[in-house]
Amino acid sequence: MKKKRFPLILGALISVALIASIFVVYNYKNKQINNASDGHEQQTAEPTKKDSPVKEEPKNTADNPVKPEQKVDENGYIPNQTLPTEPTYIKGILLANKVYPLPSTFAPEESPEARQALNKMLAAAKQQGFELVAFSGYRSFEYQTTLYNNYVNRDGQAAADRYSARPGYSEHQTGLAFDIGEVGKDKLWLTEEFGETPAGQWLFTHAQDYGFILRFPKNKEDITGYMYESWHYRYVGVDIAKDIKKQNITLEEYLGVK
Repeated sequence: MKKKRFPLILGALISVALIASIFVVYNYKNKQINNASDGHEQQTAEPTKKDSPVKEEPKNTADNPVKPEQKVDENGYIPNQTLPTEPTYIKGILLANKVYPLPSTFAPEESPEARQALNKMLAAAKQQGFELVAFSGYRSFEYQTTLYNNYVNRDGQAAADRYSARPGYSEHQTGLAFDIGEVGKDKLWLTEEFGETPAGQWLFTHAQDYGFILRFPKNKEDITGYMYESWHYRYVGVDIAKDIKKQNITLEEYLGVK
């Protein structure tokens, strides 16, 4: 009986050993394949990153503003343009004009920095015998809507678009713009004649020393979109204001959007 069982036991042992050998060989080869695969990924990952960089779409940033592709109409506006959700800054400067509007919800109120600079300028003018006043400053989107509609009802849209901004397109909504006139000479407010007075001439000559520019100069309507306004001054900071004044250019030209 023992002799008959021996071959069976021996056969079983050989089978077990064979299965174990196959299992060991399989695991070894599988490990080799995995190691080879890992090594290939490590070698190709870095060159792929350098050779095929991901190119992002242009964003509306200070250094890379998105330029509108649509043509403007006879009044300087892009037809059926939707107001943005964020204001446009170019070279760190907030821009609001007929092509780059502001969000309807943009309500920064009056800029404290601009007001402080304005007060210094008015004080300096007074020392020279000119009592100037800012009779219009920050305007909300809602107020500009009422103001613009009144002008349209009075003069028609084509005429109103030459001197009044549509809601969302006004610099007054930035809190950085002021309409300036001379105290006691209200009849000259909002007129070209103010720019010819001694007070208006002083303002035009010295505004850049306090960070202000005449926003809508003479013979620049094709660039700014607005007729000459001797009373409308915009705060941009002393260095920028002096640069713009020296080059005798508009804000649009300085920012490279015209």
